[in-house]
Amino acid sequence: MRVIRATKVLTGRPGQEIDGGEIAIDGSEIVSVGPRGSAGEDGEILDLPGHTVLPGLIDAHVHLGFDADVDPVTRRSRESDHHLLLRMAENARKLVSAGVTTCRDLGARGFLDVALRDAVEEGLAVGPHIVAATRPITITGGHCWYMGGEADDEPAIRRVARENLRAGADCLKVMASGGLMTPGAPPSWTQQYTTEQLRVAVEEAASRGKGVAAHAHAHAAIRSAVEAGVATVEHCTFLTPSGHRFDRELADFVAASGTYVCPTLHGVFWRMSKVHGQQMIDDWLASVAGLREAGVRLIAGTDSGFANAGVANPTDGYVAGLEVFASVGCDNAEVIELATVRAADACGVGEVTGSLEPGKRADLIAVAGDPLARLSDLRNLALVLVSGRSVTQTGVDSVTVSVG
Repeated sequence: MRVIRATKVLTGRPGQEIDGGEIAIDGSEIVSVGPRGSAGEDGEILDLPGHTVLPGLIDAHVHLGFDADVDPVTRRSRESDHHLLLRMAENARKLVSAGVTTCRDLGARGFLDVALRDAVEEGLAVGPHIVAATRPITITGGHCWYMGGEADDEPAIRRVARENLRAGADCLKVMASGGLMTPGAPPSWTQQYTTEQLRVAVEEAASRGKGVAAHAHAHAAIRSAVEAGVATVEHCTFLTPSGHRFDRELADFVAASGTYVCPTLHGVFWRMSKVHGQQMIDDWLASVAGLREAGVRLIAGTDSGFANAGVANPTDGYVAGLEVFASVGCDNAEVIELATVRAADACGVGEVTGSLEPGKRADLIAVAGDPLARLSDLRNLALVLVSGRSVTQTGVDSVTVSVG
């Protein structure tokens, strides 16, 4: 047995913190959480004075197979699956180096996210646990069509959903609206699927005990995704051709449904203002603040893996995204909750991770300082455990530029 002691232990549950606490781990599982000495003096003891131990962080929206410099459509035509898988593994290593112990990869070609997920679980690759969505379901020529999940009607949606699930998908991703990063695709403020079509994907996922994440920028797409019963709405930007237009009635509808929203806040918002203008950024963040005020269950996810208007969104910049939540009114305890236990529940893995509780996986981090007082202390990583395995690799760089 291994016992980790720290000045403070945060379980991930609101209001549950233990001053002078400890966590006992047996292999990959947490066996006890309590005050100092509660687990006894047997076994290996790691004492971390001045540190806080908390659940491993969760990034509910990543793209390990994208990069920051190359249009993914162009990349698709010339990058082999072998090379792409190695690049995905490097992105996963950098993600876990930021303290992320679970991520949800919401779009990959060739089921490479499943291959990487299994390699991490087998100990062949260093990275977080991966919740794999495989190929996003989209219309022909729609947003992210190049990943191979094109489907234009209900029978085709059902077929692609079943193929993804057969290949080992942990959840499904559906492009309810268009997107700006796919040349020639419908723009973000247009709807790609009806409520009835989205419901087909939800039914197929539910038949196997899984959920659906819906990419939705447009008002109509957001409403349809919630009506269809998706687990999470991604982005939820209330986007129109003239910019972001927050709709409080629609936000109330989302809140009443209990649907989680991942607004994909990341740490490059401020630099993006130089490209898109400060007003656009202010309107976007005001929409997130409005969602929170309406009582929508927000979760953390960075959409890392590609550049927005030439501004790179690196995988290992995760904590900066949490600081954006703080800028829209969340206190530090709420930010930690939405980055751990709430994100785990939204991603369908809340029974095994997301909080420090007996019987759950030993996915945790230790940081110097106190993130309840300073979110920036989450960058001061001293320990990262994924299923009880130490994977801390801060400060390690590779020959390639940080991509994703």
